[in-house]
Amino acid sequence: MTIVFATNNSNKIREVQNQLPDHIRLISLEDIGCLVDIPETQDTIAGNAIQKATYIKDHFGLDCFADDTGLEVTALNGAPGVFSARYAGPQRNADDNMNLVLARLQPKHDRTAQFKTVIALHFQGELITFEGICKGKITETKRGTDGFGYDPIFQPANYKATFAELSMAEKNRIGHRGQAVAKLISYLNRH
Repeated sequence: MTIVFATNNSNKIREVQNQLPDHIRLISLEDIGCLVDIPETQDTIAGNAIQKATYIKDHFGLDCFADDTGLEVTALNGAPGVFSARYAGPQRNADDNMNLVLARLQPKHDRTAQFKTVIALHFQGELITFEGICKGKITETKRGTDGFGYDPIFQPANYKATFAELSMAEKNRIGHRGQAVAKLISYLNRH
């Protein structure tokens, strides 16, 4: 089975491919010749995932899935949320985004947060969504060199390490994207 993952983020592709069974082959937007920046104009994480997957289905006619992920920080009223990738501006710089979260949390005591991923799958004429949530907290400083995005400042519940200090296998096992991908794989395995 070959399916398009509607992203050009090589980190996401590697993370998801690492979880897939051998009979599911992932291809990227670049592989299908989609070089446009697919719009993400919805006001929810699920809305953006559906928008990206539907764009590929409408323009290329291929079975595909797309994800959207947001970091939701309690003391910031759920921000950065749907704006996680561009929280500190359109340059989409992970360090700038982390620095802004850390700065805005400095006067706050509540550092609880969660990562949420929604995967939207267009498959054999159906649209299905899968959600994964990982609860945790925002650390005081960046720690670790693995992972990407907000991983160096997110410490999952019941762990002393940040996502950036965990192995990819461990992050996939407990993380938000890993949970959503596991649900996606379970669905695809039944079809």
